[in-house]
Amino acid sequence: MDPSQLTRLTAGQPYPLGAVSDGLGVNFAVFSANATRMELCLFDARGRKELRRFDLPECTDEIWHGYLPDAQPGLIYGYRAHGPYDPRNGHRFNPHKLLLDPYARQLTGPPSWSDALFGYRLNHARADLAMDRRDSAPAMSKAIVAEDAPFNWGNSKPPNTPWTDTTIYEVHLRGVSMQREDLRQPLRGTCAALADPRFIEHLHRLGVTAVELLPVHAFLQDRFLIERGLRNYWGYNTLSFFAPEPAYLQRGPNDLRQAVRRLHAAGLEVILDVVYNHTCEGSELGPTLSWRGLDNASYYRLVPGDERHYINDTGCGNTVNLSHPRVLQMVMDSLRYWAQSYAIDGFRFDLGVTLGREGTGFDPGSGFFDALLQDPELARLKLISEPWDVGPDGYQLGNHPPGLAEWNDRYRDAARRYWRGDEGVRGDMAACLCGSRDIFDRRHRRPWASINFVASHDGFTTQDVVSYDASQNLANGEDGNDGHGENYSHNWGAEGPTQDEAVLLKRARVQRALLATLFLSDGTPMMLAGDEFGNTQDGNNNAYCQDGPLSWLDWTQAQSDAGRALSHFVARAVALRRAHPSLHAARFGDAAQEICPGVSAISWFDASGGPIDQAGWDNPQGRAMLLRRAALREDGTADVTLLLLNPEMQAATFRLPGPAQPWIRELDSATLAPAAPYSDDEITVEGQSLVLLTAACVPGGPK
Repeated sequence: MDPSQLTRLTAGQPYPLGAVSDGLGVNFAVFSANATRMELCLFDARGRKELRRFDLPECTDEIWHGYLPDAQPGLIYGYRAHGPYDPRNGHRFNPHKLLLDPYARQLTGPPSWSDALFGYRLNHARADLAMDRRDSAPAMSKAIVAEDAPFNWGNSKPPNTPWTDTTIYEVHLRGVSMQREDLRQPLRGTCAALADPRFIEHLHRLGVTAVELLPVHAFLQDRFLIERGLRNYWGYNTLSFFAPEPAYLQRGPNDLRQAVRRLHAAGLEVILDVVYNHTCEGSELGPTLSWRGLDNASYYRLVPGDERHYINDTGCGNTVNLSHPRVLQMVMDSLRYWAQSYAIDGFRFDLGVTLGREGTGFDPGSGFFDALLQDPELARLKLISEPWDVGPDGYQLGNHPPGLAEWNDRYRDAARRYWRGDEGVRGDMAACLCGSRDIFDRRHRRPWASINFVASHDGFTTQDVVSYDASQNLANGEDGNDGHGENYSHNWGAEGPTQDEAVLLKRARVQRALLATLFLSDGTPMMLAGDEFGNTQDGNNNAYCQDGPLSWLDWTQAQSDAGRALSHFVARAVALRRAHPSLHAARFGDAAQEICPGVSAISWFDASGGPIDQAGWDNPQGRAMLLRRAALREDGTADVTLLLLNPEMQAATFRLPGPAQPWIRELDSATLAPAAPYSDDEITVEGQSLVLLTAACVPGGPK
């Protein structure tokens, strides 16, 4: 129906929030505690011309609402909120600014940058205290009333992979396919490419069980990046908590649902990286697009006594106020919407510490964590926190409540330093190999709570960890001053690309050792997409603004001899992890428990075959070590493995600890030899390499 013919608005209902069609009309409901008037604005089919305005006629418990008879899905709308423009007291109402519904489930497209998007007059002497009266609607993104018809999920069901069997592949939805020459151009960078059978086959060959997608919520392209000729590639700049990013869709939101359905049918879980800690509106000098204009004082944490300014625990200009019940409700509604409407299997919470902050600081018993972990649907999903932010006491690794896993950056740093040959790291690496029990073995948490990684989207790829001593970020336009200052990397003789065979050999050895360590450690392994075939970002360790070949996966490298060999090696390591319970402990338990005669659950030995004593752990020059782990299989037999690690430049000879076993040499990161029986009581491990030995079937239980 032509929106201009919609002439009356009735009271409607305050629930549910958002714009919901019942087939005969659409109910609109939006929260604002401090607005004095709320207008609903309707637009033509292209979202360019405003056709009608209606005052929402009712406000119940701070929810403004109205019902529009005869309106149908596809209707394009926005809001204008009236109230005081009083930044010093936290209020930034400006009815000249069209506002996006926080519950919008589909968008017309991105905003077009214009000075009119700002609620204040740019370049005015009074800065954000001077109200701007230009209409922002021509430049503003609009909401679309979404179709509520149920999606046909067919016979596909969520895989529900146990945490102990989970292997995560962190990937950017756009970057994974932009350089896929076997795909038609329109499909590249879209949801359709994510679910392409050839990509799924690649994941199956690797043996991963879950894809973790960088943000797919609609996000804003930063003005300062566009002015530099760059783009926000990662997407940690949320414009809508309910709508998928339009650039990733060809037809509409069902594109993402279809991708999830195909991944589920292939036995793969889908985890979303979600950004609820801040929004794209930035600091007091940012644009007015949604929350700021609807009720700035409710949606954001403001500095007590100086409500003009925002608490900035996120480093992104603002902090979402999850202590407010309606704001917390919005985040919980968003999570449930993605879990129910898109069948998402889990969430990784960007700057998760911010979400757990109350007025007194981080609290593992915060309202957000309590709401999340008591939710009968969300609590069953895979929940992962990034356990830090830039606020006071912002580093909280290991301090999250049971039920959440956490990104373990100490694992990343220990693994990189250990294989770089640093002194005094043996103890740290040993702890990480056993699931970082010093951090996570409390409150009945399990080893899977440690999300282990050697590289992620944020920082060097693993290829660059072994190819660069320093980051190469000049392309970001920040004079190379952005990104991590300490990467614990080493170029092994040449900075960046080289044809020196000796350097390339060293790099390949350390790269394989890093990746093998990841998959042979207790905890949950997460691999950065492309690390399996040596993908590089040319030394850029902060590629958030590089939406181009530098960030996109280079699939020609995957087809090279070196890329194929590395992928095959990674797949072997993943398969060994899956096959041996001693390589992925389900519980921390007692390390000294005897699993079979003379073999405890966890034992450490030096190269001589003797136990590592305290002096050995304290010796800064001590590096090489042997880890023996044992666990019972379901049939009652014992699974025993030996992991021999030698980060030294020279080869080392290890004496194998008793009791003697009929070993199989399963993995050698130096020689890449196939599995074969091994019967000697000594074994040589090449420099910067590891070897995995597994025992044949051993009777279980102490004698």
